Parts: sequence; structure tokens; C-alpha cells
Amino acid sequence: MTSTPAIILITGASEGIGRALALRYAKEGARLGIAARNAVRLDELAKEIVALGAPAPAVFAGDLAREVDCKQAVELTVQKFGGLDTLVNNAGITMWATFEETTDPGLIAKVMEVNYYSVAYCTLHALPHLKKSRGRIVAVSSLAGVIGVPGHAIYGASKHAIHGFINSLRIELEPAGVSCTIVAPDFVVTEIHNRGLRGDGKAMQKRLDPKKFMSADTCAGLMKDAIERRVRLLMTSPRGRLAATMRDLIPGAILDKIAARGAKKGALH
Repeated sequence: MTSTPAIILITGASEGIGRALALRYAKEGARLGIAARNAVRLDELAKEIVALGAPAPAVFAGDLAREVDCKQAVELTVQKFGGLDTLVNNAGITMWATFEETTDPGLIAKVMEVNYYSVAYCTLHALPHLKKSRGRIVAVSSLAGVIGVPGHAIYGASKHAIHGFINSLRIELEPAGVSCTIVAPDFVVTEIHNRGLRGDGKAMQKRLDPKKFMSADTCAGLMKDAIERRVRLLMTSPRGRLAATMRDLIPGAILDKIAARGAKKGALH
């Protein structure tokens, strides 16, 4: 007997990790909701999904920092497919500037709204459906959400918020059979760095060498496996796993120095 294909909503799906994950699920015939701001890129992705043999996805173009848009993205997916099995909160922006270099105070709210509020809003509206399916909640964080990283005071705060939210939510939802997975990637080659913010709010215009860093598809493969196994926390690199372990085992002052050296080398995402 063939099982019914999963219903999965992926935010930040227009490119990068979100797009790669959508294509991996499409190969298995999953029924997908895809949400992001870039309508053109979403339409291109929708065509690729259909070409892989999956049903036409529910497509939502909007600003996921807004609660009303998060609600609409969830509702559109549920209306099209009749339910929801997995929510992947992947939408986000990055920022690289010391707190002192931040000349635009509005960035504090902007980064938090996109990186954390979108997770909370989408989860809030998806939760009734996920409880019915005993489904999965996934949130994409960062290594900067696990340890302190210089140059990431604002960005790191938004990612640390995800950990506090998801770790508490996991305990609340355990009786309902809903699992919560946090994904904390190391550097991944995507457009997020090119469009990431400096302290003045302008784009970083930074591109990563694909020969040195993980591809979005490789990261998506690790994520998909972790999601299916309902893993609590996925660190996508050995140094990420080491950093998480060291955080609890060595004096904080030493860990701070290690993080500072890593940041200078561009080693932390």
C-alpha cells in the first residue's frame, strides 16, 4: 500500500537551501507550499517542481515578517492540499557588522522580524494543522545561534531567539506528537550572503567560493534526513558540532577567543 505524499510548507523557498529542499521533496512527489518574497523565482521553482512529477505547489509571494502574510501562506497550503504535515521555517536574512558599526537602528527590528518573528507567526498558524497530523516543525538557525560570534550581535540574537522558542515549544508539544527540529548550518553557498546587511543597511555583496563551502543541495540533503528522523538539533559541519560541545565544556573566555579567531577568518556562518 502506497502512503499519501507529505504536505510540506517551506518558507524562504525561492532560492538557496529552501529551494534545494523543495526540489528534493518534489522528487518524492510531496505536496508543497512554497513561500518567499520573490514571485518570479517562486514561479520558476513551481515549474521545476511540476517537471519533477510532483503536484503543482501552493505558491505564496509575500513578506513573512508580517503576521498576516504568514497566516495566508499557511492557509493557502492547507486549502490546496487539505492539511499540513511539516512546516520548514527557512526564511531569513543575514547581517555582518559589530553592534557599534550599526548606524541604522532599524536593522535591530528588521533582522528580528524576518529571522524570528516569521518563525513564531508561521508556527502559530500552522500548529492546529500540525497537531492533527502529529507533524513536524523545523526552524533554520545558524552556528551563530549556538555560540556568540563577533560581528553577529544582532543576527545572532535573532537566531538565539529561535533556539529559546523551539526548545520550549518542543516540550509543550511532546504530548501532541509534534516534533521540533532546529537546523544550525555552517557556511552554505547561497545568495543570502550577497544580499546580507552591513551596519548601514546596505547589501554586503559577498559571494562564497563554492569549492570551499557546502552547497545548498548538500545542506538540504542533511536537513531532509534530520527532519524525517525528527532530530532535535542538526549541526551541519564537524566544527559546528565541536563548537556546540565546547560551549558546555570549556571556560567561556576561551570559547570567546576561539569564536573571535574564527570570525576573522570568515569561518562562521
